Amino acid sequence: MLHFTSYANQKFDILNKHKVFITKEQVEDALNLPDKTEPKGKYLVYRKDTICVVTKQEGKVTTVITFYPAK
Repeated sequence: MLHFTSYANQKFDILNKHKVFITKEQVEDALNLPDKTEPKGKYLVYRKDTICVVTKQEGKVTTVITFYPAK
């Protein structure tokens, strides 16, 4: 199960204001088919093309903490 924090949901609008457009589908795609996955403390960072997604795993629930464009 996938859950977006309230901040992660707000992040779409924050990035849109800066003319950076990322969709929920792109975030989900980065989680399902990442190019690279690496642990960062208690979080996992998934990278796909130009998107990084920071998640926290709690049982069967994956929580998207934030995401951002990557170079």
